Amino acid sequence: MRWRGRRQSSNIEDRRGRSGGFSRGGLRPGGGLRLPVKSGGGLVTLLIVGAIAWFVFGINPIALFGGDIGGQGSYQTSQTGAGGGVQSTPGETDDFVATVLADTEDVWGRRFEEAGEIYPEPTLVLFNDRVQSACGIAGSATGPFYCPGDQQLYIDLTFFEQLQQQLNAPGDFAQAYVVAHEVGHHIQNLTGVLGRLNEARRTLPQDEANALSVRVELQADCYAGIWAHETRSAGYIEPGDIDEALNAAFQIGDDTLQRRSQGTVVPDSFTHGTSEQRQEWFRRGYETGDFGACDTLEGRL
Repeated sequence: MRWRGRRQSSNIEDRRGRSGGFSRGGLRPGGGLRLPVKSGGGLVTLLIVGAIAWFVFGINPIALFGGDIGGQGSYQTSQTGAGGGVQSTPGETDDFVATVLADTEDVWGRRFEEAGEIYPEPTLVLFNDRVQSACGIAGSATGPFYCPGDQQLYIDLTFFEQLQQQLNAPGDFAQAYVVAHEVGHHIQNLTGVLGRLNEARRTLPQDEANALSVRVELQADCYAGIWAHETRSAGYIEPGDIDEALNAAFQIGDDTLQRRSQGTVVPDSFTHGTSEQRQEWFRRGYETGDFGACDTLEGRL
């Protein structure tokens, strides 16, 4: 991805180095959205972590699917392209993430303006170890997430290392896909989808609530595809970029993650969609660039 020397977003709040990442008092109810990641010796399973995050902290397991990663305060040699992600010299990953966020602001700002609306830009919070949001307290093991309660994205940049080294999804565009996916949840919050999901899941049986979460997650993948479509039109896409995003979508599919972590697949527990579904909906957004083509919900919310 051609990102160096371009505009960077100013909507970044750096909480790294703060004790516990806390900068606000009190917890408020809300849902969040993310990606499951490996922690220590194994992959945190969707079923356990999703249940804890969703029902204890009010963080939607969708939050367990959105990831970034860079370094824990210090980076090593810079590496981009040829399958490598942005990881490295101090601040380089920060600059990359700020550039990708700026791209999403441009894309969705234009889309909202065309619809006669103003796009409220989300803030991206960088943290390490754990962080407090309006959705509750989250640790690094839960991965990047979006919190509707404060309209902020939260990222511990060490997730990028896990994305590349543990989830087999290298490349700077894989990392960009994760940021764009979380911004996709912000779009869903603005359009009322997340509010309707949180309302519906209070009364639905678990398997039906999971099925709705899958549809919401796939829509965020499709919105990430729209961002990629616009990025291509702007001339920032390099050969291999889309393959990196599609591979990342595959590696974080529920079936692939469950097969890797527990050796079996339990479809009723899916909250994000299969590898094939995630690739399909990202590709649909990328190829069409059409907001209407991302209707995964089909009137279900």
